[in-house]
Amino acid sequence: MAGVIPLIALIGATASGKSAVALELAQRLGGELLSVDSMQVYRGMDIGTAKPSRSEQALVRHHMIDLVEPTETFTVSRFVQQADAIIADASTRAVRLIAAGGTPLYYKSLFHGLFDGPAADSALRRRLTELGNDALYARLSEVDPAAAVRIHRNDTKRLIRALEVYELTGQPISALQTDWASPSVRHEARWFGLYWDKDQLNRRINARVRQMMADGWLEEARALLQHSGQLSQTAAMATGYHELFEHIAGRISFDEAVEQIKIATRQLAKRQIKWFRRFEQVTWLDGSDSAPALAEQIVHCLASG
Repeated sequence: MAGVIPLIALIGATASGKSAVALELAQRLGGELLSVDSMQVYRGMDIGTAKPSRSEQALVRHHMIDLVEPTETFTVSRFVQQADAIIADASTRAVRLIAAGGTPLYYKSLFHGLFDGPAADSALRRRLTELGNDALYARLSEVDPAAAVRIHRNDTKRLIRALEVYELTGQPISALQTDWASPSVRHEARWFGLYWDKDQLNRRINARVRQMMADGWLEEARALLQHSGQLSQTAAMATGYHELFEHIAGRISFDEAVEQIKIATRQLAKRQIKWFRRFEQVTWLDGSDSAPALAEQIVHCLASG
């Protein structure tokens, strides 16, 4: 990989301050930002996904945001394919890319490759199909709770694939997808992470949810329903929108929706942190420092090799 400008990969839980640090870095280094976020790809889902504002996007070039409508399915393989092309283009232009976001599976797949898994078993698939989605989801919750968190109970295709992998290998697909045994690295990068005290991070999450509501998240959710109707199975996994849709439908109060979003976001952060702990060669930095100070620390680390 001689001559290649390594990416800067910036990881951390939701609300840890990654976006502000990444923006500061891009400005200092004359770089561009590569969003590694499974939900910022959707148009119209701006406030709830903490998407960079128009003014922030005007400061530096952003990639992998606003790619598809929320009625479309967006897969990890599609992300890798498009991100690969962006990385190749940046390399030919000798531009530094800062990859920042909160979707660990996207990071893992981009830098270490996609999990292929065993070949499809037609007989097993027919048997699983006959069970119905409720039974499939219940079974997956038993054998692979981590996958059940990610896969919607109406996503028959992914439910069947997850159970098929378990039946054929005896291992949960979530464990296989996070297997870092392969020594191959698809893209050279310098890794940095932002860590927080748990209580501090939870307070930041609660405050950010309140700010998002003040910024018009509920109105954004209403507009999504009016414009798009039902979200795709992948877009529907975005934290917080389901709770707001439940409130709009009159099934829960506004206060209940906000409280449930806070809880779901804290649970998301916990899962992200667990994932990111598996990442190797990460220089961890105290997220409570200011964005300029953190950017300066990263620049110093880059300069010192």
